[in-house]
Amino acid sequence: MAPRDEPIRLGMFLKLVGVADTGGHARALLLDDAVTVNGEPETRRGRQLQVGDVVVVDLPGGPVQAVVELDDDE
Repeated sequence: MAPRDEPIRLGMFLKLVGVADTGGHARALLLDDAVTVNGEPETRRGRQLQVGDVVVVDLPGGPVQAVVELDDDE
């Protein structure tokens, strides 16, 4: 889970939650068809995510899921 109070691009989100180390790594995951958003395959690194979106990345060690949430710290 990663708290947000504004839209975030998918590539940045993948880095924020620790699934991708770099933008290039995020791009590679997307090109490998390893990423879904709300159950739909996604290949666009610039896709704008909103609160409530569910991102799943199929990694060799098993799938990783993260949900875009509101930032409660403010």
